[in-house]
Amino acid sequence: MIGRVHHVAYAVGDLRSAVAFYEEVFGMRHLQTEMSEEQGVLAARLQAGDVELELLQPTNPDSPVGRFLARRGEGMHHVAYLVPNLERALGELESRGVELVDREPRVGLGGRRIAFLHPQSTFGVLTELVEERGE
Repeated sequence: MIGRVHHVAYAVGDLRSAVAFYEEVFGMRHLQTEMSEEQGVLAARLQAGDVELELLQPTNPDSPVGRFLARRGEGMHHVAYLVPNLERALGELESRGVELVDREPRVGLGGRRIAFLHPQSTFGVLTELVEERGE
């Protein structure tokens, strides 16, 4: 049901500085920067081998990432895994007692269908499911 790690996301206070750091210090390649008004973030994607790093800067202090940053500071926000069929994965996980943040898929960054699992059900780690698109 769960495929490879698609990306790891970090909450950051200054996206431009964070992108520069990962490019200059770790040699990662910046792929894209995208604004999501719905999620209240400015997000940058970087290539880290076979996995992407997603850097999230809140555009609103009341957004989920804004509240996370205020409460916990910069750091890992979530891990995302590829799934072949999002509805099937959500149904199967819920039947196994996993608490869902999103009962229905929604559109995330890059136009992908996504859904989140509650960290109380995944040992404290916010988990995102990303539907595969022929990867």
